Amino acid sequence: MPPNPGASAHALPTAGILKRLLGGLSIFTMLMTIPQALTIWISHEAAGVSVLSWAAYLVSAVVWLLYGLQKHDKNIYLPCIGWIILDSAVIVGTVAYR
Repeated sequence: MPPNPGASAHALPTAGILKRLLGGLSIFTMLMTIPQALTIWISHEAAGVSVLSWAAYLVSAVVWLLYGLQKHDKNIYLPCIGWIILDSAVIVGTVAYR
């Protein structure tokens, strides 16, 4: 018997709920990244920080920014600006204090 597509659709959150959840998660994850950047810049401690990993995050944020701009979706491109700033701060600090 084929699955009932209508049955699973009711289990999914509405678009408004997802939009608020994603916005909140964007802010939360950026706030959780600030201590990493502060540790590097204030205590000049970058041991164990992978520039390669943070560079990958930066590239991802730039690509998502371009996609968000292309789609004219501020819910995509605005958080990417924050991520680009945070990722860059971690990378530059890691290179400077390694």
